[in-house]
Amino acid sequence: MKSILTTVFLLTISNIFMTFAWYGHLKFKQEAIWKVMIVSWLIAFFEYCFMVPANRIGSNTLSGFQLKTIQEVITLVVFSAFSVLYLKEKLQWNYLVGFALIVLAVFVIFKKW
Repeated sequence: MKSILTTVFLLTISNIFMTFAWYGHLKFKQEAIWKVMIVSWLIAFFEYCFMVPANRIGSNTLSGFQLKTIQEVITLVVFSAFSVLYLKEKLQWNYLVGFALIVLAVFVIFKKW
């Protein structure tokens, strides 16, 4: 259980960096694309510093499919907060329904059949 919690924690930190690397530049559309690409790559370095150990630790108790599923759910949670708080976008009902369906997919993936 400790390794799963550590994995989730590291994946969350990684995802925060990833989200800023991939989408943070959207608030700086006046900047040259080459500048935001360099900054994004620098931010992405820190994403990998957390992602690689998270997956290494998690692979001791989780399958690759389970690791990826956890990562995708974390991505949606982090991105939702990022979109609302940083990009000032509205979280619409259809997004929530879609996320609920993804949570259903998590159940299917983690259930012992």
